[in-house]
Amino acid sequence: MTQRPHQTVTIPPVGDVAVPRRAMILAAGLGTRMRPLTNHTPKPLVPVRGRPVIDWTLDRMATVGVETCVVNIHHLGDKVRTHLADRTAPRIAFSDETDALLDTGGGVRKALPLLGADPFFVANGDVLWLDGAIPALTRLAGAWDPARMDLLLLVLRLASANGYEGPGDFFVDSWGRPRRRRQHEIAPFVYAGVLMTTAALFEDTPDGPFSFNRLFNRAIDEERIFAVPHDGEWYHVGTPTALALAEERLGEPGPSSEQ
Repeated sequence: MTQRPHQTVTIPPVGDVAVPRRAMILAAGLGTRMRPLTNHTPKPLVPVRGRPVIDWTLDRMATVGVETCVVNIHHLGDKVRTHLADRTAPRIAFSDETDALLDTGGGVRKALPLLGADPFFVANGDVLWLDGAIPALTRLAGAWDPARMDLLLLVLRLASANGYEGPGDFFVDSWGRPRRRRQHEIAPFVYAGVLMTTAALFEDTPDGPFSFNRLFNRAIDEERIFAVPHDGEWYHVGTPTALALAEERLGEPGPSSEQ
């Protein structure tokens, strides 16, 4: 098993947990599955219960003390810039992919100078979640162990994956180690589109476009990937049908629901 040299974490703790101060939202996609809504509105600004989906994620980040969030932009990027221009919690930095889309892995790689060497969060731009008793990002940070991990995924039970229509992504053992489902299997866990990682994971990756799945596979091969189950509500909002489901179900019922 390959052991990557890990760097000393310098981020200060929030309470008993050292929560990363930087994060990234992957918001540069074309939103083709959300058309016609995304013909004139970038997918991150599509409203859910009256709030753009990106604001739901930024609110989750602000709650746990994330200070800076990098947002990559491409499709209708000026509208995203304008919407986030006055956001201060967290502060927004933009990684511009107007000239060429870089896919999920390539997009994060380009943003590394803005993210720094310490651990950081990455969230997909088409997911929305409500926290359980402990915020999901805090739970990721609390489980992070740089001596054993290059990737830490937030996952959730397939039955709780609102708006997701696939056969699941992972099996997760009692130690929190995921493996991908094999062909013809139905996996009990879905990747929730939120993870924690460091710049070290991107060593020897190309400058151009590549999928984060490439890094998932490498971390699985090297036994450097772990998973934490989500314990709150979660919605995929990447299609009009999934969006309608989120509008119908979000936060109902439950006294711990957030609006």
